[in-house]
Amino acid sequence: MSALTAFAKENGVKYFMISYTDLFGGQRAKLVPAEAVADMEEGGAGFAGFATWLDLTPAHPDMLAVPDGVAAIQLPWKPEVAWVPANCVMEGAPVDQAPRNVLRKLVAEAEGEGLRVKTGIEAEFFLLTPEGDQISDPFDTAAKPCYDQQAVMRRYDVIAEICDYMLALGWKPYQNDHEDANGQFEMNWDYDDVLVTADRHSFFKFMVKSVAEKHGLRATFMPKPIEGLTGNGCHAHISVWDLDGKVNAFADTSRELGLSEQGRHFLGGIMKHAEALAAITNPTVNSYKRINAPRTTSGATWAPNTVTWTGNNRTHMVRVPGPGRFELRLPDGAVNPYLLQAVIIAAGLSGIRSQADPGKRYDIDMYAEGHLVKDAPRLPLNLLDAIRAYDADEDLKTMMGKDFSASYAKMKMQEWNSFVSHFSRWEREHTLDI
Repeated sequence: MSALTAFAKENGVKYFMISYTDLFGGQRAKLVPAEAVADMEEGGAGFAGFATWLDLTPAHPDMLAVPDGVAAIQLPWKPEVAWVPANCVMEGAPVDQAPRNVLRKLVAEAEGEGLRVKTGIEAEFFLLTPEGDQISDPFDTAAKPCYDQQAVMRRYDVIAEICDYMLALGWKPYQNDHEDANGQFEMNWDYDDVLVTADRHSFFKFMVKSVAEKHGLRATFMPKPIEGLTGNGCHAHISVWDLDGKVNAFADTSRELGLSEQGRHFLGGIMKHAEALAAITNPTVNSYKRINAPRTTSGATWAPNTVTWTGNNRTHMVRVPGPGRFELRLPDGAVNPYLLQAVIIAAGLSGIRSQADPGKRYDIDMYAEGHLVKDAPRLPLNLLDAIRAYDADEDLKTMMGKDFSASYAKMKMQEWNSFVSHFSRWEREHTLDI
């Protein structure tokens, strides 16, 4: 009996969603009856890769999504269905550009150096009206709405239902709050190995959207869905351990901020590749409305725009809040769950191998005094700048995989060209009478 067949019998599952994530973060799935899942587990579910955001053509052979049975998650809101992340294969070989494959390759590379990367993420989202053009709670109008207890309780049914599901799944969620923008929320669960975190991040987005729809609302992880309000970040807390997961390789209380020499080099890799990193961590045109935003109505964007690091200070790209870990504040809600974890490992391993120095530590308020920092690189101003920075970073491209990097840069450039060829209302308003 196959593992998923046994899972179905044990848990009363009738259908499996065999799912993979494409280059643009789109979640693709086939709904497979439990009676047929054994064949899929062995040979994979067939997809036409060109029909999704992958760099393939209609002439390519079937792409097979082979389910990873160990990672199956039963849908708490529809228990007769289970979601299973899959690894993409074509003609017996892994599809190099498939995001989960990119991550698995880098996990193996880190393990080869005796390292086990663990992360936790803070996925922010808005609850909007079904049309997506305004926040769903008409009373959520405070100038500083962060942690607003009235506002979070008005959306108790949605937030508590999602949190109950995470508790049932054993994710160990530990806090939920109303975030810094009107209509915005954040839910946190325990950190884990990067592949586990990526699978859970992917499922979390699916779950939040599904529960919101059930309540007649629309959830969005779009980086900047509402002008003037704080955008959706997806901060990542990073630590590296030995292969047993018992010794934190980043922790050394005798050193600055409790960060070991190896941890400092890993951080150095993040800083060294930051401008290129943005093409992955901030992957859409809209992403740069969050990074390079003017002051929001709450008083701060909570997003970086300069490549700087600090101690426990939220105005920089990286902060070190305590010994043995640091927080990357660059990623936004549009980030691909698998590519986020992959690029963290890629940049960090590059830093360790080259013994990269993270550079000067700044402890100033970057929002108030950032203009005084003259020697720190600026983050890209737009998606085009980020794509160009990524394409120029040969080391990072090699770490992520040359086939993946070529496909990703190509398809993101196509997205940029689509954007700039679009005629906007702004153009007419500012150019019609010239």
